[in-house]
Amino acid sequence: MSSMLILSSVAILGGIGLTFGVIIAVAQRRLRVWEDPRIDGVTELLPGANCGACGYAGCRAFAEATVEGVVTPAQCTVMGPDMREDVAAYLGVDAGAAVKRVARLLCAGGHDVAPFKASYIGINSCAAAVTVGGGGKGCTWGCTGLGDCAVACTFDAIEMGPTGLPVVDVDKCTACNDCVVACPLDLFTILPLDSHLIVQCRSLLSGDAATNVCSVACNACGRCVQDAAEGLISMRSGLAVIDYDRIQLEHQRATSRCPTGAIAWIEGAQFEVLTAGGVT
Repeated sequence: MSSMLILSSVAILGGIGLTFGVIIAVAQRRLRVWEDPRIDGVTELLPGANCGACGYAGCRAFAEATVEGVVTPAQCTVMGPDMREDVAAYLGVDAGAAVKRVARLLCAGGHDVAPFKASYIGINSCAAAVTVGGGGKGCTWGCTGLGDCAVACTFDAIEMGPTGLPVVDVDKCTACNDCVVACPLDLFTILPLDSHLIVQCRSLLSGDAATNVCSVACNACGRCVQDAAEGLISMRSGLAVIDYDRIQLEHQRATSRCPTGAIAWIEGAQFEVLTAGGVT
């Protein structure tokens, strides 16, 4: 009797297992989403930085978009020319072209022109210093010079310059956004390398109040607004603001009458690094 009970139990369980197995097999066949095998191939060719500089959430997402033809290999700013050509050859497409984007610092106030009013003693971090009374700098909107951006940069594209300002190596920079996230004062932005016009100030002071704490601060004189193409620059809260949607209107004349140099025309590197042997 007990043997019959055991056998019937095994038969029932086996039947249930077989039924569910058939259901799963049918569901897998009907619901399976086909994925292009080339996605794995492109992912392996990509640098694997997963930095998001391309605008996608990681290299695999970029690979999917590349296989679909939504983007070109050139839009991965981490890859060098040879790597881009490898991806293009694998897919049988043109590598394409993309304007290089780089991190730009919106502050020119090193300690030579924007002195400290108090000494900060604590954790060697911009975020910590800003939390404690702004870090001691006279201009509380200016770079504290403690290098959170340099520490955060995945590609070692930032070093601290002799005046306490971070210097971006435009050749190494991939526009990964690490420095933008790391800076507690929002002093970094990502711009196309050919966007030459930059306001290197974030101070909301104006007139003498601004230049008393930083000699290269925007003093809200408005001359750049008058000199620039119509609509390119406006004054907001005492600060010159560039409308980058109108960047095709930009012209170097916007900087010609700036009394402090707060608005600048940048070619390549934003700041030169001074060394014992001269300028690099």
